[in-house]
Amino acid sequence: MATVLLVEDDHVVRGAMLRSLTDRGHAVHAVGTALDALRRVAAETPDLVVLDLGLPDLDGSDALRMLRGITDVPIIIATARDDEQSVVRLLRAGADDYMVKPFTGAHLDARITTVLRRVGRASRTVQPAVHTVGGLRVDVGERSALLDGEPLALTRKEFDLLAYLAARPGRVVSRRELLEEVWRQPSVGEDQTIDVHLYWLRRKMGESAAKPRYLRTVRGVGFRLVAPD
Repeated sequence: MATVLLVEDDHVVRGAMLRSLTDRGHAVHAVGTALDALRRVAAETPDLVVLDLGLPDLDGSDALRMLRGITDVPIIIATARDDEQSVVRLLRAGADDYMVKPFTGAHLDARITTVLRRVGRASRTVQPAVHTVGGLRVDVGERSALLDGEPLALTRKEFDLLAYLAARPGRVVSRRELLEEVWRQPSVGEDQTIDVHLYWLRRKMGESAAKPRYLRTVRGVGFRLVAPD
């Protein structure tokens, strides 16, 4: 049984999918807008999200990008759009699978099982890492970070950002790489998102851009994490 967040604005379709997945043993939470989906994912991490593209408050492709900014849970796109260009764009933006309406409950259940099996297999074969840089210790498996033995109270994305940099100590990481690998956004032009997260991350680590210890800005290029001198 999986906990599934169903994001579908058509109440008839939503009801049919909810009943079908529930009958197959899944715990299903259903919402009708992108905003509700973001709130639900932030509050309660589901095992998987089924995301419709034709939402009333936000296009599904934008909702996908925003969801990928806060979670790594598998996302299956469910939509009437079937052109190849859309499929490729959404998969590159972070979707794990893609289903074209109409489809049966059995088909959706099979896709959910397959995606979760694939994700589970990957998580079992990759050992969570622990990165140590100076007095900083980042445990990816436990999603915890210690600085000089004291725990850092980080948001999900702050931790993801710190862990990505800690895995590459001393290496300059570009803004574009951070967007693609941490935020899973293939586009550029979201520098403010990175800057805001770095600002709060630095504050929690007791440093600033003007007086850096671990987090160094390489002007015009990107950022790198190093042990203090």
